[in-house]
Amino acid sequence: MNITILGAGAIGSLWACHLKEAGHNVSLWLRTPKISSHTLQLDDQTPLTFTTNDDTRLEQSDVLLITVKAWQVKEALLPLLDKLHTDTILVFMHNGMGAVEEVENELRHYPVVLATTTQAAMKPSLDKVNHTGAGQTQLGPFNAKGTQCQFLAEVFNHTLPDVFWTSDIQTALWQKLAINCAINPLTALEQCRNGNLAEARYSEPLRHIIQEVSEVMAQEGIPVSFSELNSKVYKVITATKDNYSSMQQDLCYQRPTEIDFITGYLCRKAQEHKINVPANQALYDEIKRIEHSWRTQ
Repeated sequence: MNITILGAGAIGSLWACHLKEAGHNVSLWLRTPKISSHTLQLDDQTPLTFTTNDDTRLEQSDVLLITVKAWQVKEALLPLLDKLHTDTILVFMHNGMGAVEEVENELRHYPVVLATTTQAAMKPSLDKVNHTGAGQTQLGPFNAKGTQCQFLAEVFNHTLPDVFWTSDIQTALWQKLAINCAINPLTALEQCRNGNLAEARYSEPLRHIIQEVSEVMAQEGIPVSFSELNSKVYKVITATKDNYSSMQQDLCYQRPTEIDFITGYLCRKAQEHKINVPANQALYDEIKRIEHSWRTQ
């Protein structure tokens, strides 16, 4: 397949390397328009070179895999839509929720698929990506045209297993959001690894966060219990104990975080349902305060 990946962060680079190794025609679309090629090395494997920012490759794309951060989606994607055939499948793979809804009207002519992954990766340098944790990826339809794209699960599974298709992608996205709400803001504010959250002093804050998230999910029609959600969160904390969350890294390097599409999304949904979420609101407010302080320095 002809696949263009929008954004070459850790997850985008991970999939780019695996898709190219699987035999697909993979190109990248980066923020720097004048770069015509980019080399990536996955772990200790042979470096791979990708064509970048090529209009012809973009126009011929069967799939556009969008892996930019949630707050970058609108600005990065909209200028490309006029260059894409309306049969091009748009696959969104990023943390958080709400970014696709912001551009829903502009996407109405395209098949749109949402993805959530627990694959873990990090980029120690611009041209190097490390696969730091094996996980699972779920794909599901965002719109009616997206329902016809089930074959993508087989394509992606052949590339980087395990990948599953689900008709109820919203449940999977909410479960990932819940985990992100619990882990990302706390590790960012504490500037610690995920595994540190297993310490006793974090049990009470985590309990409040998870309880509030489970209440909002119930009102959203997502069947989940506190104990089930709590178990999932601690399982991820243990499995990724040596990792730094993306929000921790963003805050560390004074980059914009995805807080508006993670905890912020939860708080907006809570407000719609008239549910108080003080623990999550406090985390949201503190992250936003820190982000604002960078702009006023």
